[in-house]
Amino acid sequence: MPLTLYDTMARKKRRFVPSDPRRVTMYVCGPTVYNYSHIGNFRPVVVFDVLFRLLRRLYGDEAVRYAANVTDVDDKINAKAAEEGVPISAITDRYLAAYNADAAALGALMPTAQPRATETMDAIIAMIGRLVHNNAAYAAEGHVLFNTQGFSDYGKLSGRPLDEMIAGARVEVAPYKQHPADFVLWKPSKPGEPVWKSPWGPGRPGWHIECSAMIEQELGLPIDIHGGGIDLVFPHHENELAQGMCDGHAHEAYANYWLHNGFLNMDDEKMSKSLGNVALAHDLLEQQPGEVIRWALLAAHYRQPLAWTDEALVQARNSLDHLYGVLGRARSVAAGGSAALAEEQLSPLLDDLNTPAAIAELKRLATDLDAAVRKGLPTAATLKQDLMSLADVLGFLQAEPQVWFQGGADEGLRVQIDELIAARDAARAAKDWGEADRIRAELTALNVEVMDGPAGATWRIKEQA
Repeated sequence: MPLTLYDTMARKKRRFVPSDPRRVTMYVCGPTVYNYSHIGNFRPVVVFDVLFRLLRRLYGDEAVRYAANVTDVDDKINAKAAEEGVPISAITDRYLAAYNADAAALGALMPTAQPRATETMDAIIAMIGRLVHNNAAYAAEGHVLFNTQGFSDYGKLSGRPLDEMIAGARVEVAPYKQHPADFVLWKPSKPGEPVWKSPWGPGRPGWHIECSAMIEQELGLPIDIHGGGIDLVFPHHENELAQGMCDGHAHEAYANYWLHNGFLNMDDEKMSKSLGNVALAHDLLEQQPGEVIRWALLAAHYRQPLAWTDEALVQARNSLDHLYGVLGRARSVAAGGSAALAEEQLSPLLDDLNTPAAIAELKRLATDLDAAVRKGLPTAATLKQDLMSLADVLGFLQAEPQVWFQGGADEGLRVQIDELIAARDAARAAKDWGEADRIRAELTALNVEVMDGPAGATWRIKEQA
């Protein structure tokens, strides 16, 4: 079954065919690092991590090049640095490290490249120069602006007329613009802000040109896949596309496939810092394992809105507890079987990253594996292989079952619990049910749940109410 992806530009699903299967390229817009990122910011991180994993499975680990940028010069960064009286690098280094740590905790693989705007300044200035040379941009009052009227396909990605796009976006009105939709490529820095030299005067780049320059420098054009949140279609991706197609290099496309994930909503509103309805991933990870949060982020199809609720996290935890419980009971089974059969389990993901269907398949495999283990069937080995193969592409079941269930206990508590479990087993063997019940009550008081099974008792630390 071939991989098909919904292409925003085409408004339909298309079979994915890379320009070069030996070098598959993907770019996803990354964070602006001035604070901890909210969980909505991590939806594209997790979604495109699944696609990254899937592409690596299909084309080989070394064949896939995935770049996710870092915006490390921005008004919010400047304001934060001024507030703390430190260079912008002190802010950006701090919050990029936090962002990467949170992404890793959510099971996201590190991208192949993570370019930073401040480290791409030469390429940014060179690209602006080419746009000016090609009459696709013009200088005015210390600014350089892109000439949207000079690019006939402007608006093709978002599919809306220019007047409608302007009305629906926050477009800066300035007397030096030739058209209201023209956007800034370079602008003067305000006093105290970071500044770079350029042929148009000292200043700093606009947001859109940063991504275009980083894509061209890291991946070359055209790229196979460009991803990001649905809110980036206009103006950011529309402007990226215009810049990339007008910089003088001969190429027929900027990106061959455009993928966009839906919003993450809280209380029926898009989660955003401006609305004040944010849940920081950094805080959530102190309350839940990363896999639980990852499961909740993948529970809806990536193109659909996702409602973020406490109930979604409870359901995710219960589902993962079930899967890890099955793995624990199948610990004596050696995974093995046909690799071709394992590829069949990827079919939901090959259909435009249908993660809800893939999760349902994961649960089915776990149920079948549990039954095969109980009955001693030889199919258990293949079922376990298929389960682990699909889980790996989804980024689940990355821990050992014992670690998953007992991760909330320190070494001293583990020793105490193991001694109580052994004492309870001895009481049960002696048919001293009263003593067995007393020990179980003692374990319950320690927030421990005991699970009896054919292979003996196992335990887990229960979630705090």
